[in-house]
Amino acid sequence: MRKQVLSPTSPHQSVKAKLRIIVKRTLRKYGYPPDKQKLATENVLKQAEMLADDWV
Repeated sequence: MRKQVLSPTSPHQSVKAKLRIIVKRTLRKYGYPPDKQKLATENVLKQAEMLADDWV
């Protein structure tokens, strides 16, 4: 995820879309319940946005 967030050449929306895909794949890989994936994905993206300032 850090590599995606730190990419200065990518527009914000495309980075967010890539992160969303990574999170969804990871949740599916580890058997997270499908009905709770949307909320979990949004929570992870919010956390990533908050941490992004520290990563840069």
